[in-house]
Amino acid sequence: MAAEMRQVDEVIRRRLSSEVALINQISHYIVSAGGKRIRPRLVLLFAQALGFDGPARFEMAATVEFIHTATLLHDDVVDESSLRRGRQTANALFGNAASVLVGDFLYSRAFQMMVSVERMRVLEVLADATNIIAEGEVLQLMNMHDPDSTVEDYLRVIRYKTAKLFEASARLGAVLANADPATEEVCADYGRSLGTAFQIVDDLLDYEGDTHALGKNVGDDLREGKPTLPLLLAMQRGTDAQRLLIRHAIEHGETERLPEIIAIVRQTGALEATREAARVEADKARNSLRALPSTRAREALLELCVRSVERSS
Repeated sequence: MAAEMRQVDEVIRRRLSSEVALINQISHYIVSAGGKRIRPRLVLLFAQALGFDGPARFEMAATVEFIHTATLLHDDVVDESSLRRGRQTANALFGNAASVLVGDFLYSRAFQMMVSVERMRVLEVLADATNIIAEGEVLQLMNMHDPDSTVEDYLRVIRYKTAKLFEASARLGAVLANADPATEEVCADYGRSLGTAFQIVDDLLDYEGDTHALGKNVGDDLREGKPTLPLLLAMQRGTDAQRLLIRHAIEHGETERLPEIIAIVRQTGALEATREAARVEADKARNSLRALPSTRAREALLELCVRSVERSS
């Protein structure tokens, strides 16, 4: 996909342009940090799988990357994060106010780009996704420092906050290809399940990875008081003493005892159970592709299911 992603990068560079110097500086800083770019790839792969090769696919791929980048800028301010993709976060470097406002610029630029393809269904899909993502952010905020959050609460947050944009990206490929409603739903199902698996693994790596490989600080989720799946499963499986330790750490954002908590998460089998939960979601994504014709794009989408779950960064 290298050639197609270069086209997307060209759209990103062109669309980031602003007469306001600070907007250019911060936008280019965070976008140039790279990342996996899975969401734009989903737009391109589903468009290709369904036979659409028009230039609008590059515009829409860049649009979902802008929406994602805007959420990162806002997330890092809310979470008080200092490291992302191996570099200082924009808020750490430029300040919270500038990060929030440039995030707003990226959101509004994304909506300008949506309008440019003159497709009402595109606007419906992305407007809905953006609104659901915002709800997910608020749900996560409500769950912070709450050790009584359930696995269902956790899954609802990640389906809103992360999986929704994966779903929208996959759906856009079908919309651009003028696919029928049933096919559009198949694509959306894939994106939703893949996005859920991807976020579950992200949360797992906060207790299994290392700062250099992840490009962010290990233990950030605990510092922020996020009751993610590894902790919820460890509390279900652990002793009373282990449960109390984790509850206290979630309530107080306590990272001083992170090594002990990582040990508990490992000893209780919560890490492997978390990765297995991600595999279940990836299997759902894989199964949804049976309805699509056999193409190189479909093969790439199948491979993406494996890579998203078995990754270590």
